[in-house]
Amino acid sequence: MYFRVPLILFLLASAAPSDANLFSRGSEHIIRSISTAHRHAVKRSSNLARDLRRALSPILVSQDGSSQSVYCVTGDGLIGSGGGSSSGSSGGSGSGGSASSKASGTSTASAASSSSSASSSPWKLQQNYEGDSFFNDWTFFTASDPTDGNVQYVDSSTASSGNLTGINSAGNAYMRVDTTQTVSGNRQSVRITTNYTFTQGLVVLDAVHAPTGCATWPAFWTDGPNWPNGGEIDIMEGVNSLTINQASIHTADGCTLPSSDSSTLGISGTVVGGTNCAAEESGDAGCGVQSSETNSFGSGFNAIGGGVYAMQWTDDGIKVWFFPRSSIPSDISNSAPQPSGWGTPLSFWPSTDCNMTTYFYDHQAIFDTTLCGQWAGDAWDSTSGTGQSQSCATMTGVSTCADYVANNGDGFTEAYWEVKSVKIYQESS
Repeated sequence: MYFRVPLILFLLASAAPSDANLFSRGSEHIIRSISTAHRHAVKRSSNLARDLRRALSPILVSQDGSSQSVYCVTGDGLIGSGGGSSSGSSGGSGSGGSASSKASGTSTASAASSSSSASSSPWKLQQNYEGDSFFNDWTFFTASDPTDGNVQYVDSSTASSGNLTGINSAGNAYMRVDTTQTVSGNRQSVRITTNYTFTQGLVVLDAVHAPTGCATWPAFWTDGPNWPNGGEIDIMEGVNSLTINQASIHTADGCTLPSSDSSTLGISGTVVGGTNCAAEESGDAGCGVQSSETNSFGSGFNAIGGGVYAMQWTDDGIKVWFFPRSSIPSDISNSAPQPSGWGTPLSFWPSTDCNMTTYFYDHQAIFDTTLCGQWAGDAWDSTSGTGQSQSCATMTGVSTCADYVANNGDGFTEAYWEVKSVKIYQESS
């Protein structure tokens, strides 16, 4: 968690609320606050650049860049000693975004056509990232990591030539962390964002392997513009050697959960971090839900050959399901999804006290693997929750996360995504 200093950063008028006790905490915290506000300003500039690029897309040549939404943030739920949090932009009123219709979506590539087998499903396939063409419609993020990670995200050419991305013999896409034993500076990794933008929909990830190991912080998530105003939905996320997943949402002020009780919400997971989903008012934690399944993330997930995560976003709310490899519904496998038959979701954030197109709009899907940073790094000396009985400091014998990243490339052999497909659907009108 970062503490902000509006008196020092007065010219950054959008800085977050002040901390009256800041000066008693020493110059280190003052410097940290200045750094945080700088990232906020960079982020806003990044979002503005992205919006301009979309508007001018008919006359611009598509290229790698960093004008993407930049934050994936998490709450305290999985960290035994208090957890980590990422620093985001100051919240807005929650009403500043213009919500497009539930069937909207834009992309630089042609939408995928629905197969005849999907005719009975209310959800129609719009984008299919799969096989040799998997990377064709993503933008590679190359700016500094907004979560203070010891990572350097690389462009598509560097990633491909360095074997950090590619298609394996099974036809699956992979995204790796560099395993060079010793590096000076940050370690290379990959972060990609869909060019396709959508408001409401159904996102289905079929992954065989997810990054795991000390210092890793992987996530698959969706994000809107002007964070947190456009909302963020973390579908699959965790750190270090955890084997359970945490799904979360982060919003502008005014979005809350009606209850923290799993039975009331009708979910299999456990609410962590409270019911206030506003990033600013919750220390950037938002509303998190922790899975009860020890094969939903990390080595547990990889040991069963992975599985499917599905996120449904409608007027009624946002739901996330997890299906282990052996339990994937046939309608998902046939690209004819029927969410009404999928049973109890891992998580559900209903629209009761959170309008689903006021607080969430114009999303893009994102993969990233950062290292250390404000969650994995802050948890280095603690046990991080279910599936990790020892701290990374104890397990590795290395005192800091940054030192481990710089000098232990062989510790990142399992830090890779292997993905069969990502499919994005829109509901038929």
